[in-house]
Amino acid sequence: MKKLSDDERYMREAIRQAKKAEKIGDVPIGCVIVYDGKIIARGYNRRNKDKTTLAHAELVAIKKASKILGDWRLEECTMYITLEPCQMCAGAIVQARIPKVICGCMNPKAGCAGSILDLFHVDKFNHKVDFEYGIMEDECREMMQSFFRKLRKK
Repeated sequence: MKKLSDDERYMREAIRQAKKAEKIGDVPIGCVIVYDGKIIARGYNRRNKDKTTLAHAELVAIKKASKILGDWRLEECTMYITLEPCQMCAGAIVQARIPKVICGCMNPKAGCAGSILDLFHVDKFNHKVDFEYGIMEDECREMMQSFFRKLRKK
């Protein structure tokens, strides 16, 4: 059996979080934040459950990580997310000074890390984010597509 890389291990946990969102009827998006080689925060989409636009996986995880580290700046953290972030989450990632984001799959309809906009590399912002995608891409994409197929059947 092939040994998982750290990126795959962390993305697997983000996928586990996304499946929690799906179980409660929310779009399956999951996120983990890693600091010093350890997962310090987890989040999953809870918009429908919590009845708020602000309950995106990334924002939930950022709030938890900030509390754990005692700072709004997450300058030594890496975020793993199953889907390219929207404009709100991409903005929060820039504001939190997260230096690196690793993503499962891109979001051509609403992504703001390169698909629609690239908020991670705006020249006039004082913080840029190193962004990689494609870690466990097929699994992340299939999870999203399967969710929306089932939703359309209802």
